[in-house]
Amino acid sequence: MMILILGALLGFISVAFGAYAEHGLREAVTEEHFRFLMTAIRYNQVHAVVIAAIGLALLNGGKLSNLPALKWSGLLFIIGTVLFSFSIYLSVSLDIPSLVNITPVGGITIMAAWLVLIVAGILAKKKL
Repeated sequence: MMILILGALLGFISVAFGAYAEHGLREAVTEEHFRFLMTAIRYNQVHAVVIAAIGLALLNGGKLSNLPALKWSGLLFIIGTVLFSFSIYLSVSLDIPSLVNITPVGGITIMAAWLVLIVAGILAKKKL
């Protein structure tokens, strides 16, 4: 249940921060920083949907809910999204450029989440 809740929370944050970036930060930051923010928001939104879908699959109680790889994938998506998107949000909003050093760690974590999701899919296919 926690994966679904965190996915929904990340979705909410992506919309709220998107509005803040568009209406509050756009004029205050460089065009390059605004592009960084839009990339972070896009990643946050896409992965919030994926996280929520994984959360729903885990709550469904079917064969997918018994796959530890699916849960690990959801957790990795959460960690990766927070590291990737929030490092950019905070870096640009608070003018702390060094925070973007965390961003690649988030990106790698998201890639790992996709790979673990592939494993979950292969395992689910074998169980069907």
